[in-house]
Amino acid sequence: MQSKKFFIRCKGKAFTLAALPYFAVFPVATSGRGREEDRQFAKCRFCDTDFVGADASGGTFENATQLARVICSFFPSFTHAGYRPYVILTGGEPALQVTDELVRELTRHGAQVGMETNGTLALPDGLDWITVSPKAGTKLVVVSGNELKLVWPQEGIALQDFEQLDFDHFFLQPRDDAGQMQATQDAVRICLDRPMWKLSLQTHKFIGIR
Repeated sequence: MQSKKFFIRCKGKAFTLAALPYFAVFPVATSGRGREEDRQFAKCRFCDTDFVGADASGGTFENATQLARVICSFFPSFTHAGYRPYVILTGGEPALQVTDELVRELTRHGAQVGMETNGTLALPDGLDWITVSPKAGTKLVVVSGNELKLVWPQEGIALQDFEQLDFDHFFLQPRDDAGQMQATQDAVRICLDRPMWKLSLQTHKFIGIR
């Protein structure tokens, strides 16, 4: 199993806004290679996550037990009856590598385990939180979960395609590019007109957290 990096930050978007999770980034994707020169050919052309290769904190791990142990080494020594570390498995596309065993090992260490996925692959069992972020031109396999977070706008995507799916929360996140201001205005208008949708902002970028 290969991981790009591990880090902690205040989560700045969607339902778990202001949580303090531990991110494990997996360096493989179904919708692109993560390299700038390949962006024009990718299905996800707006990805803002660097998932190529491995940073100092990442690497190749022999098995799920070893990887879980490394992830858990980032947990604080803080203990409280109401506290469980929250691990978010992201990428790239984490479903290409994450197994039932890894989720079990993280849970055994006392962690809550979430995954951010594009929803095109079946997910491992035992996840505590599932976020699906659909990409235009792909077919969803995961049609239920905790939140559906749609980056907006995307050519070829209609909100109606997702509104009958079995998710607890539906979020629109303005696309982070040169047209972000217009995208934000459009997303706000849509949320007012279709109130099942909520606005998701990448507030960690506004306050200078990576």
